[in-house]
Amino acid sequence: MKKNYKKWLISISVIVFVVVLGGFFYLKQSTYTASSEAQKVAQQAKKIDNGLVFEGKKEKPAIIFYQGAFVEKESYSIWAQQVAEAGFSVYLLQTPFNLAIFDTQAAQKLMEKEQLTSVVLGGHSLGGVIASRAANDILPNQLQGVFFLASYPDEKGSLKGFDGAVLSLTGDYDGVLNQEKYQSAKQFLPKMTLYQTITGGNHAGFGSYGDQKGDNQAKITNSRQQQEISTLLIQWLETL
Repeated sequence: MKKNYKKWLISISVIVFVVVLGGFFYLKQSTYTASSEAQKVAQQAKKIDNGLVFEGKKEKPAIIFYQGAFVEKESYSIWAQQVAEAGFSVYLLQTPFNLAIFDTQAAQKLMEKEQLTSVVLGGHSLGGVIASRAANDILPNQLQGVFFLASYPDEKGSLKGFDGAVLSLTGDYDGVLNQEKYQSAKQFLPKMTLYQTITGGNHAGFGSYGDQKGDNQAKITNSRQQQEISTLLIQWLETL
């Protein structure tokens, strides 16, 4: 009896080990690694416990950004640095397994740790969905705005009653963004939401990490798309 139980225990342990190991390799293979240029820029950021920060001016709202699914946070360093140079600190969150859904309270925890009292939340793809949910848990007087990069809120993150500013940026060559869901999600956004499109831009171009499965080939360079993102973000942020 004891021998059978021991064999059963060993078998279960081996199965669990194989599943965990397989999951680890799957996540590793699924991760979109930041480009060499983005990694180089990321080295200029300040490392914090749960991410990176490109520091701006303390008197301006700080941006807290949720990464897209399986995308390394460093991938957003290029436009983040450019926005920080305009005076807005940009915090690039690190979430478990590069999946924002595993740490939906990351923004709130960062605000408490860094003592931030005036913020703008943003996210790319899945990160935008989580950013909208997080926005609903932040005090209205602390949240100045929310922006979406190739993303949209879901019902749980509805911003329909939000009085602050909202920006939605998309690329007209995006092959990943579900257009039907994107259009439907407009019901969860304020009427005064600003919608802007980057001509020639694609889904992966909202970061700098190479090609993404299912995406279309951009008609502009990644460098050009990064510049357009930062320009449009800065213009919008200056209105807050």
